[in-house]
Amino acid sequence: MKHLAVLAALLAPVPALADIDPANWTAVIAEAEGQTVYWNAWGGSTTTNDFIAWVGDRVAEDYGVTLEHVKLTDTADAVTRVLSEKQAGENDDGAIDMIWINGANFAAMKDADLLFGPYAEQLPNWAFVDAEGKTLQTDFTVPVDGYESPWAMAQVVFIHDTADLAAPLGSMDAILEWSSANPGRFTYPQPPDFLGTTFLKQALVDLLSDPSVLAAPATEDNYATVTAPLWAFLDDLTPTLWRNGRAYPATGPAQLQLIADGEVDLAISFSPGEATAAIANNQLPPTARTFVLDKGTIGNASFVAVPYNSGSKAGAMVVANFLMSPEAQARAQDPEVLGYGTVLNMDALSAEDRAVFDGLELGVATLSPAALGTVQAEPHPSWMTRIADDWMQRYGVAQ
Repeated sequence: MKHLAVLAALLAPVPALADIDPANWTAVIAEAEGQTVYWNAWGGSTTTNDFIAWVGDRVAEDYGVTLEHVKLTDTADAVTRVLSEKQAGENDDGAIDMIWINGANFAAMKDADLLFGPYAEQLPNWAFVDAEGKTLQTDFTVPVDGYESPWAMAQVVFIHDTADLAAPLGSMDAILEWSSANPGRFTYPQPPDFLGTTFLKQALVDLLSDPSVLAAPATEDNYATVTAPLWAFLDDLTPTLWRNGRAYPATGPAQLQLIADGEVDLAISFSPGEATAAIANNQLPPTARTFVLDKGTIGNASFVAVPYNSGSKAGAMVVANFLMSPEAQARAQDPEVLGYGTVLNMDALSAEDRAVFDGLELGVATLSPAALGTVQAEPHPSWMTRIADDWMQRYGVAQ
């Protein structure tokens, strides 16, 4: 991502084509009919893939839009594709129509004027969004400015098998103490996997006495001092990990499989409902539960954005709008489907729609909103790009 950010800065800006007005929804729907939308989105979860397929069925039924899921292992691949098209002068009908995006990838695309918009706040279902109560106006501290629309809320939780690890662990120091006493029973996905980098961020936030320093970009003057507690922690933790820290699961699902196989007892997740969903799908034992740290855990939103050169901007906006609909949001929050948090404001919904949310059984392994505690802010993207690079130099192993 450091390379992408530099490359993006060197490329001359190309204005987004003003060929469709997001505020003219009747015209958007008319133009969207018959379009194919290539949604580049992480493809590492069967349940997420199934949800995206359902979205495709619904937008085809209601709007005549064909949704093709282009499965990614790394969102940076999609960013690279758009950058390459810009270099080649392919400004009218790019290969990507929508990206599941946030953080450093969004910052790089926004800085290089690679995004269509602003559009998000003109979508009809924006009226239901909890723009004030949830962190939806910024993305890893970067102002969204209407260039991406939210579709899911996430917060870090730790999944543990209570058959082997009965009590929650309240801090990173407590995790280190437990892992030292129970070597081989914990791991996390290998960075640059997003859950792996999330673990690094969460560790740093919890270890710092004042994590607010992470809201501003990292500098040459403060980076080493601020991150020193993280490297000291990881130096102690790594030898205690599964396979002595010489191998890591490649993804979040692979990490959960280690719990299912009885190889580890603790995993990190960015979905408070993931453990319940995994129990329902027989991916985790019924003894699995979740906890958060005493000082709270990092939370953020998942967004979708439309590249500046998409040839199906209207169709992409139709999909983005549907993702914010009460119907789609309730399905995503159902722990037997995804267990994602909703971006909607319940007070803005009709009584009928709110009743659907009220009727959801969140499950035994899903913490209530009150039990999720304090939501810690995401650091500025500049911290994560440097930390991920440094982690690879210090601890990285070949897959």
